[in-house]
Order: sequence, then C-alpha cells, then structure tokens
Amino acid sequence: MATTGTSRSAPERSGLGQWNSNVSSYYLLVGTTGLLTVIGLIMVLSSSTVTSIAEGGSPYAAFLVQAQYALMGLPVLLVAARLPVRWYKRLALPGLAVAIVLLVAVIFVGDVRNGQQNWLPLGPFSFQPSELAKLALAIWLGTVLGRKQALLGSWSHAIMPAVPGAVMVVGLVLAGGDLGTAVVIGLLVAGAFFVAGTPLSLMGLGGTIAALVVGYVFILQQGSGDRLQRIIATYGAECDASSECYQSLHGLFGLGTGGLWGVGLGGSREKWNYLPEAHNDFIFAVIGEELGLLGTVLVLSLFAVLGLAMSRVIRRHTDPFVKVATAAVGCWIVGQAFVNIGVVIGVLPVIGVPLPLVSAGGSALITTMAALGMVISFARTEPGAAKALAARGSVVRRSLAVLGGAVRRR
Repeated sequence: MATTGTSRSAPERSGLGQWNSNVSSYYLLVGTTGLLTVIGLIMVLSSSTVTSIAEGGSPYAAFLVQAQYALMGLPVLLVAARLPVRWYKRLALPGLAVAIVLLVAVIFVGDVRNGQQNWLPLGPFSFQPSELAKLALAIWLGTVLGRKQALLGSWSHAIMPAVPGAVMVVGLVLAGGDLGTAVVIGLLVAGAFFVAGTPLSLMGLGGTIAALVVGYVFILQQGSGDRLQRIIATYGAECDASSECYQSLHGLFGLGTGGLWGVGLGGSREKWNYLPEAHNDFIFAVIGEELGLLGTVLVLSLFAVLGLAMSRVIRRHTDPFVKVATAAVGCWIVGQAFVNIGVVIGVLPVIGVPLPLVSAGGSALITTMAALGMVISFARTEPGAAKALAARGSVVRRSLAVLGGAVRRR
C-alpha cells in the first residue's frame, strides 16, 4: 500500500512543480506585494508630475510623499510578517476598540474632503481611520468566527457578536459619507463569514439587508443626488459628458488611447488635468494609456496571483483563525482592486475607491502593507513552511560562506 501511494504522489508532485512547494504561498505573496508597490510608485510619479507643476510645486512632490509612505510601510510589513499568530489573536479586541474610537472621533473632529468626512487630523498629518478599521475588523472576525467555527450552524452563534461588531464599523463609516469604503468592508465581512462556514441562508439575508442599505444611501439619503446621478451616468442611455460622465469618459479615453502597447511611460495626455484623480482613484486609466493592454493585464494578473496565494493559505493552513482572517483580507484587497477597475472601465458607478498598493494615499498604503505582512506571517506557518524556509536560509548562508572563503584564498 505504501508503494502504491508513493507512486501516485510522485507524478502529481512533478506535474504541479513548485506550486506544490511548502513555501509557494510565501514567495507569491512577497513577490506580488513588492511588484505592485513598485508599479504604484512608478505610476504615481508618472501621473502626478503635470498637476504638481500646475500647482506651483515640484514635479516630484506627490511621488516623494508616496515614497515616504512606502518606506514607512516597509518596516510595518516586515514586523507584521514576523509576528506570531498568537499575537494577532491577542490584538484582535483592543485593535477593534481603538478603530471604533477613532471612527467616532472622525464624526466630531474629522476633516471633510470630496464630500466625505473620513479624515482625522493629527497635528501636521491626517489619516483615515476607516483603513485601520478594515485590518482591525479582519483580525477580530478571524478570532471570533474561528473560535466558534463548530457552532456557526446556529444562527445565534453566527450572529453574536460578529454581526453587531461589523454593523457598528460599517455604520460609523457610512456616517462619514464614505460609501466606497463601506462597500469594501462589506466584501471583507462576506469573505470572513463564507470561509468560516456560516449558513448560506444567513449570508443571503445579510446580503439582502446590505443591498437595501446601499440603495437607501444611494437614492433616499439626504444629499445623495450626486450618487444617484453617478448610477444614471453609468447605466443610463444618456448622460452629460461635461458633468456626471466627465470622469468616467476620460478614464475610458485613456484606456482606449493606450491600445496594445501604450503611448509610453510618461506620455499620457489625460493626466494633463483632463482626468480628475489621475494619480489616485483613476490611476488604472493612466496605466492603460501609458503601458497599454499589456500593462493593465499585468496589474490584473498580479492581483489574481495575490488572491490565488491567499486562497492557498486558506486551503493549507490548519488554524481556523488564519483561514477566516486571510479570507477577510483577500476579499478586502482583491475585491477593492476589482471594484476600482470596474469603476474605471465603466462597469460600476464612481464611488471613490483607490487601487490597493498602486494609487496614491498614505493611510491605505501602510494599512494594506500591514495586512499583507500579516498574511505573509500566516504563510510562514503553513505546514512545512517554517522548516523549508529555515533550510533555504541555511543553504544561502553556507553558499555565502563558501564564496567568502574563496575570495580570501585569492
């Protein structure tokens, strides 16, 4: 029997190649995170130079700010990638409490930008507590749902306390008028509940209620006329190209101009103050214009690989907390990416969601890097991963020692 099992596993292993390695998730996560961050820095530089000059500043102003945030996020990612899983469980409740306090503070003392009160001033700096709330909620849901996984067949156990906590966070975000972030948090919550094994009937009810809330915010809430116009502009037969359709049309102009190969890095025309938020929410349009279809496919592929790596962590890891928290982070980052891209290509209405790791923005970049660092930490603790990484590290050290000895002998 043992011989038969060995003979069957050998071809399977050789057919899958390195994908079946114990450290594949780790290297895929590290590689895609690094590539997307580098692409983001390059495209922020390219898409912001003209507007920075027009505002009387340095052409590198936005790029230097984004690079500063990336350098701040790098040690955060490295620390998060080294934290043991037990520490994340300990930080779950305090982290959520801090996030809720900050979201409440935004309602009273927050700054209003682009019609949304979602920025909290902190001396000369300001940040978005809603970004921190995404990470805190993902960790907390992983702890709560992972601990109660065997009991989630009962509605009472599935609802308490996960649903009230999630509703509180979403409600506070909506109180600041940030519908885009609320939608992304909804995706995060749905991913966590689905992987935890929550009954589909409960998830269907929750989805229906969420759809009604989004419809109310879009259509019936006071001051939502602009949002309603965006829906009409996206799905209606006609719209005003000089107002509600302006940004979407210029995003499509950028994508269409790029063709297969693009007009070349730095050659975008839309970034010359034609396309609003060119270095932020609509940076994907500049990627399409300058790098062409191949550039957009590259970015899409990297997010797909990122999602595939996280799904691999969910499938291989034995800890329910890790499975649920990774699912929440995956639906947040990959889901937000595809929502952003859907807005740029005209499939979804404009709701102000940046492209993770690529769009300009310090709060989003640092928090996303922290979340991916956490998932990298989970990948390091997959069955067999720690031993494989230690073995590869020792091989590198021995190789460097051999090379150093050869140099000294010469």
